[in-house]
Amino acid sequence: MQVGIRVSGADAQGKPFKEETGTLAISAHGALILLHARVTSGSVLKMLNDRTLEEQECHVVFLGPVRGDKAEIGLEFSAPRPQFWRVTFPPEDWTPRSPEARTAQPIPVKPLPKR
Repeated sequence: MQVGIRVSGADAQGKPFKEETGTLAISAHGALILLHARVTSGSVLKMLNDRTLEEQECHVVFLGPVRGDKAEIGLEFSAPRPQFWRVTFPPEDWTPRSPEARTAQPIPVKPLPKR
């Protein structure tokens, strides 16, 4: 799920930065993002949710591949905050076989008329 965020903190050289970006994936524990600023594993950053303007402290827990001029960065909240994203996450013990899981019914596709 993509959510607009603003990230701030100190880069790998210790210089302060603020950057607007978005999430690649979210969870109750944090997010995977693309970040132009170079950071180090364990860095403490602040993440601001653009929709709610709520800010959360997080730590860099994953340094991934670089895409163009941005790197994939995994951020983990200092404490789990599922309400930060304003979405409902399935319970930890959820599986596709859970009674709540529903399979989508296929949508019939009509062939295009011949010309």
